[in-house]
Amino acid sequence: MQFPHTPQQTQLPLFEAFLAQPMAPILKEVVERPWNAEPEVFSELSLRGAAGNCLNLLAPILRELSEDQDARWLTLIAPPASLTQTWLRDAGLNRERILLLQPRGTQSAQQLACEALRLGRSHTVVTWLNPLNNNSRQQLISAARTGDAQSLNIRLG
Repeated sequence: MQFPHTPQQTQLPLFEAFLAQPMAPILKEVVERPWNAEPEVFSELSLRGAAGNCLNLLAPILRELSEDQDARWLTLIAPPASLTQTWLRDAGLNRERILLLQPRGTQSAQQLACEALRLGRSHTVVTWLNPLNNNSRQQLISAARTGDAQSLNIRLG
């Protein structure tokens, strides 16, 4: 098969326009930013979709946390109703290393999580706080640092 004759055009690399731009300002900004040597104690995971699908995505994360070499607990604060003992077993979590806690009386899930983090008997405290404002986040971070623990908030949407 013959193609009609076209004048030879030089094909430009796909990202040539970006590569032609000087990178020094961007690299300088990254290099000059101070490194935060303090470990992160707060993480947040946002999952959207069908409840079953979200739990399937969450299972390996919780399984890994339940098998942590740290001798302390994996504590779940006010988990959703779909996260049952049966689900924990079926997902392969080490139920001997998990505490399921529910707030009582006038205590909020946020307050219970902060207390669990401060006590330091859990390596990770998992919450389902949504929405989580900046003040609440800072309280979790402060409590986690006090107890040398990790705070993981899961947002289901």
